[in-house]
Amino acid sequence: MAAGTEVKQSGLDALKLLVAVAIIAAGVAGFYLFEEYPLVLRVLAFLLLTGAGIFVALQSTRGRAIREFLLDSRTEVRKVVWPSRHETVQTTLIVFGVVIAMAIFLWLVDLVLLEIVKAVTGQGG
Repeated sequence: MAAGTEVKQSGLDALKLLVAVAIIAAGVAGFYLFEEYPLVLRVLAFLLLTGAGIFVALQSTRGRAIREFLLDSRTEVRKVVWPSRHETVQTTLIVFGVVIAMAIFLWLVDLVLLEIVKAVTGQGG
Protein backbone atom coordinates (compact mmCIF):
# COMPACT_ATOMS: atom_id res chain seq x y z
CA MET A 1 0.00 0.00 0.00
CA ALA A 2 1.06 3.56 -0.51
CA ALA A 3 2.36 5.49 2.46
CA GLY A 4 -0.41 6.91 4.61
CA THR A 5 -3.18 4.77 3.14
CA GLU A 6 -3.17 1.95 5.68
CA VAL A 7 -6.17 1.90 7.99
CA LYS A 8 -5.62 1.30 11.71
CA GLN A 9 -8.43 -0.82 13.10
CA SER A 10 -9.32 -0.89 16.78
CA GLY A 11 -11.29 -3.48 18.72
CA LEU A 12 -14.36 -1.26 18.61
CA ASP A 13 -14.11 -1.06 14.82
CA ALA A 14 -13.91 -4.85 14.60
CA LEU A 15 -17.02 -5.06 16.78
CA LYS A 16 -18.85 -2.58 14.54
CA LEU A 17 -18.01 -4.64 11.46
CA LEU A 18 -19.09 -7.83 13.22
CA VAL A 19 -22.42 -6.23 14.19
CA ALA A 20 -22.87 -5.02 10.61
CA VAL A 21 -22.31 -8.51 9.24
CA ALA A 22 -24.69 -9.93 11.84
CA ILE A 23 -27.41 -7.45 10.88
CA ILE A 24 -27.07 -8.29 7.19
CA ALA A 25 -27.00 -12.03 7.96
CA ALA A 26 -30.17 -11.58 10.02
CA GLY A 27 -31.79 -9.91 7.02
CA VAL A 28 -30.86 -12.80 4.73
CA ALA A 29 -31.96 -15.42 7.26
CA GLY A 30 -35.21 -13.59 7.94
CA PHE A 31 -35.98 -13.41 4.25
CA TYR A 32 -35.93 -17.20 4.02
CA LEU A 33 -37.30 -18.06 7.47
CA PHE A 34 -40.45 -15.95 7.17
CA GLU A 35 -41.76 -17.46 3.94
CA GLU A 36 -45.37 -17.17 5.13
CA TYR A 37 -45.21 -13.37 4.90
CA PRO A 38 -45.72 -11.57 1.58
CA LEU A 39 -42.65 -11.22 -0.63
CA VAL A 40 -42.89 -7.43 -0.62
CA LEU A 41 -42.61 -7.27 3.17
CA ARG A 42 -39.70 -9.70 3.22
CA VAL A 43 -37.83 -7.73 0.55
CA LEU A 44 -38.46 -4.45 2.36
CA ALA A 45 -37.25 -5.94 5.65
CA PHE A 46 -34.16 -7.33 3.92
CA LEU A 47 -33.39 -3.95 2.33
CA LEU A 48 -33.94 -2.16 5.64
CA LEU A 49 -31.61 -4.51 7.52
CA THR A 50 -29.01 -4.37 4.75
CA GLY A 51 -29.11 -0.58 4.87
CA ALA A 52 -28.76 -0.66 8.65
CA GLY A 53 -25.81 -3.04 8.35
CA ILE A 54 -24.10 -0.78 5.83
CA PHE A 55 -24.76 2.24 8.05
CA VAL A 56 -23.14 0.49 11.02
CA ALA A 57 -20.19 -0.62 8.87
CA LEU A 58 -19.65 2.95 7.65
CA GLN A 59 -19.21 4.07 11.27
CA SER A 60 -15.93 2.12 11.54
CA THR A 61 -12.56 3.45 10.47
CA ARG A 62 -12.40 1.04 7.55
CA GLY A 63 -15.95 1.96 6.54
CA ARG A 64 -15.09 5.67 6.53
CA ALA A 65 -12.01 4.91 4.41
CA ILE A 66 -14.15 2.96 1.92
CA ARG A 67 -16.73 5.77 1.82
CA GLU A 68 -13.98 8.32 1.19
CA PHE A 69 -12.54 6.14 -1.57
CA LEU A 70 -15.95 5.84 -3.26
CA LEU A 71 -16.50 9.60 -3.10
CA ASP A 72 -13.03 10.22 -4.55
CA SER A 73 -13.73 7.68 -7.30
CA ARG A 74 -16.96 9.46 -8.20
CA THR A 75 -15.05 12.74 -8.42
CA GLU A 76 -12.48 11.16 -10.75
CA VAL A 77 -15.19 9.64 -12.97
CA ARG A 78 -16.69 13.11 -13.38
CA LYS A 79 -13.30 14.36 -14.65
CA VAL A 80 -13.24 11.81 -17.49
CA VAL A 81 -13.87 13.20 -20.97
CA TRP A 82 -16.40 10.75 -22.37
CA PRO A 83 -16.63 10.22 -26.15
CA SER A 84 -19.52 11.72 -28.05
CA ARG A 85 -22.31 9.56 -29.46
CA HIS A 86 -20.84 9.92 -32.97
CA GLU A 87 -17.39 8.77 -31.80
CA THR A 88 -18.90 5.82 -29.94
CA VAL A 89 -20.93 4.66 -32.95
CA GLN A 90 -17.93 5.10 -35.24
CA THR A 91 -15.64 3.09 -32.95
CA THR A 92 -18.27 0.35 -32.56
CA LEU A 93 -18.61 0.03 -36.33
CA ILE A 94 -14.84 -0.23 -36.70
CA VAL A 95 -14.74 -3.00 -34.07
CA PHE A 96 -17.55 -4.89 -35.85
CA GLY A 97 -15.72 -4.53 -39.17
CA VAL A 98 -12.46 -5.87 -37.74
CA VAL A 99 -14.28 -8.79 -36.07
CA ILE A 100 -15.99 -9.73 -39.35
CA ALA A 101 -12.71 -9.42 -41.29
CA MET A 102 -10.91 -11.63 -38.76
CA ALA A 103 -13.74 -14.19 -38.86
CA ILE A 104 -13.51 -14.41 -42.65
CA PHE A 105 -9.71 -14.66 -42.51
CA LEU A 106 -9.80 -17.44 -39.92
CA TRP A 107 -12.50 -19.26 -41.90
CA LEU A 108 -10.29 -19.16 -45.01
CA VAL A 109 -7.25 -20.35 -43.03
CA ASP A 110 -9.37 -23.19 -41.64
CA LEU A 111 -10.46 -24.20 -45.15
CA VAL A 112 -6.86 -24.21 -46.39
CA LEU A 113 -5.64 -26.24 -43.41
CA LEU A 114 -8.53 -28.68 -43.84
CA GLU A 115 -7.58 -29.26 -47.47
CA ILE A 116 -3.91 -29.74 -46.50
CA VAL A 117 -4.88 -32.31 -43.84
CA LYS A 118 -7.13 -34.11 -46.30
CA ALA A 119 -4.34 -34.26 -48.87
CA VAL A 120 -1.76 -35.49 -46.36
CA THR A 121 -4.00 -38.16 -44.83
CA GLY A 122 -5.53 -39.27 -48.11
CA GLN A 123 -9.04 -38.46 -46.93
CA GLY A 124 -9.78 -36.21 -49.92
CA GLY A 125 -11.95 -37.29 -52.81
